[in-house]
Amino acid sequence: MKQSEFKKRRKLLMQRVGKGNIALISSADVRIRNRDVDYPFRQDSDFYYLTGFNEPDALAVFIPGREQGEYILFCREFDKKKALWEGAHSGLEGATKHYAADDSFPIDDVDEILSGMLENQNKVFYPMGRDSDLDHSLQAWIKHIRSQSRSGVIAPAEIASIEPILHEMRLFKSSAELELMRRAANVTAQAHVKAMQLCKAGRYEYQIEADIVHHFMQAGLRAVAYPSIVAGGKNACVLHYTANSDKLKNGDLLLIDAGAECDHYAADITRTFPISGKFNEPQAQLYQLVLDAQLAAIEQLQPNTPWNAAHDASVEVITKGLVKLGLLKGSVKKLIKDEKYKQFYMHRIGHWLGMDVHDVGDYKLNQEWRTLQAGMVLTVEPGLYISENCKTVDTKWRGIGIRIEDDVLITKTGHEILTDGVPKTIVDIEALMARNQSETGGESGL
Repeated sequence: MKQSEFKKRRKLLMQRVGKGNIALISSADVRIRNRDVDYPFRQDSDFYYLTGFNEPDALAVFIPGREQGEYILFCREFDKKKALWEGAHSGLEGATKHYAADDSFPIDDVDEILSGMLENQNKVFYPMGRDSDLDHSLQAWIKHIRSQSRSGVIAPAEIASIEPILHEMRLFKSSAELELMRRAANVTAQAHVKAMQLCKAGRYEYQIEADIVHHFMQAGLRAVAYPSIVAGGKNACVLHYTANSDKLKNGDLLLIDAGAECDHYAADITRTFPISGKFNEPQAQLYQLVLDAQLAAIEQLQPNTPWNAAHDASVEVITKGLVKLGLLKGSVKKLIKDEKYKQFYMHRIGHWLGMDVHDVGDYKLNQEWRTLQAGMVLTVEPGLYISENCKTVDTKWRGIGIRIEDDVLITKTGHEILTDGVPKTIVDIEALMARNQSETGGESGL
């Protein structure tokens, strides 16, 4: 992403912070996995959103109207030895030259320098309670300034969270962000198609997971947006199943919830399909019900429509369908009011999507469901999960878990499904799998 995009974001942030105030946000830390080994570094989404700076041990400072420069970056100094062992890093010169900071200082000097920047500022904006080190440091800096009150300096009188400002900005995606999200969505869609093509009884869930991640990396996207769910049979009834350790069996469904990340932007797709290539009757009936619920929900995704309308539409379709199939008994209206559907459909219809797979942004404003607006991206993912231990339903339904999920952009005139490259009708899924079996003689491989 071009630096002009980050500069535009910083400008908007500082307009909302206002002159006379200061904003701080720190980078992510390196996390230790085990002795002498770190987890792969992933930058804090808020920090990256404003800076594009992809290194740990950094602090971004924003001071609207500061004559010497409004954007200051504290970071590691360049270290030849560290570069030899760990690779290139920007240093102070790179922070200004490549990341457009107006000024840069060593992170080791932050205690000495930043307290001076806080002097005579009215309010401090920062991610309150999210970074304990920054919490403690800010308290120490303000305490130090107060100790000098007799010399005429004034400490900030108010501390506020930066998240309401920043997360509202992140909720609306720019054309540059959507380009990355479409890339993540397209690669993820291709990986799901590949998984359908390579699926067969006798393989293990983790082998399908490997096929998916292999495709992500072959396409140039090295990070997954979240741990992949590859759940065969009854495992699909565990909503966040990630063990991915069981052998696939003919007669079972396979639920895959997996997404790639493209330059910190996530895709999130779920598909459920028969391992044998063909749905049996109970599977098909439940699958079609979930698909009908998803299509009804997507129809509600229009500008100025309340967020909750899509969920309500899915609940109505699913409840009616469960009554028709005999899994629920009674008045549809009363069943919905009493939330009886929740024993089979226990989650909401979806979530915001962006730099985080469960992205930031308020769902309600002033205690009312907010209306959808152009530039928002969300998932639509109804599901049905009938545990094998559910004694209130016929045995033919037990152990079936189904979810269908797509990523949807709200546009000025309606919506755009970013992930429509993966089949999801029964006919299309069975045709894809039958074609692959015909081409490979029943054998699957890369």
